[in-house]
Amino acid sequence: MSLSAALAPTGALRASINLGNPLLARRDAGTGEVSGVSVDLAGELARELGVPLELAVFDKAAQSVEAVAGQAADIGFFAIDPKRGEGIAFTAPYVLIEGAYLVHQDSPLRDNAEVDRPGHRVVVGQGSAYDLYLSRHLQQAEIVRAENSQRVVDVFLAGGQEVAAGVRQQLQADADRVGGVRLLPGRFMVIEQAMGLPKSRPAQAAAALADFVERCKASGFVARALARHGIRGASVAP
Repeated sequence: MSLSAALAPTGALRASINLGNPLLARRDAGTGEVSGVSVDLAGELARELGVPLELAVFDKAAQSVEAVAGQAADIGFFAIDPKRGEGIAFTAPYVLIEGAYLVHQDSPLRDNAEVDRPGHRVVVGQGSAYDLYLSRHLQQAEIVRAENSQRVVDVFLAGGQEVAAGVRQQLQADADRVGGVRLLPGRFMVIEQAMGLPKSRPAQAAAALADFVERCKASGFVARALARHGIRGASVAP
């Protein structure tokens, strides 16, 4: 089987793009065009394979995961997580992103370690990497799920919960937008962003995708894409 047939069996590379993480993809409100680091990587892989690129764009990470796990898409861009790994074979990470907490300005909370206490409610984007992580690790705080990552801070403000969780850059942008809130110092997790393909695909395809990611990191492609899209708060994975 040729590499293009293994990675793109329909003759086009179907890439699942998640708009839930604005560090990796976003849609232009005026033109509707989707761009970002993940779109650049998908385009480069399609170019190497010599096949056209088809984007399947989703608002939520969970939808993007479902598309790849169910083979409605050939590749996707995900935070590595054991639950997602049941149906998806991940590459090594290409980008590292910090997960952070946001609280009200007058909150007594000063440290990440203080969040997991009885009576604290933590708003997360449903199905996001930090939702999956916190669902496993928070023992006493209650998790409240917003529809998606972009809605977390608005739900947090409307509902009066104690903490909002998310990607640091997204939370900082929201804090600048709404005021009256602040980020807790440091991070509660490092989110490893990787490419992935359906686990049912041949080992040849998984190995080729893993090699593609390593070459894009080593050549500076990922670093240039981060710079081109003005992404801060993310670093190229080693």
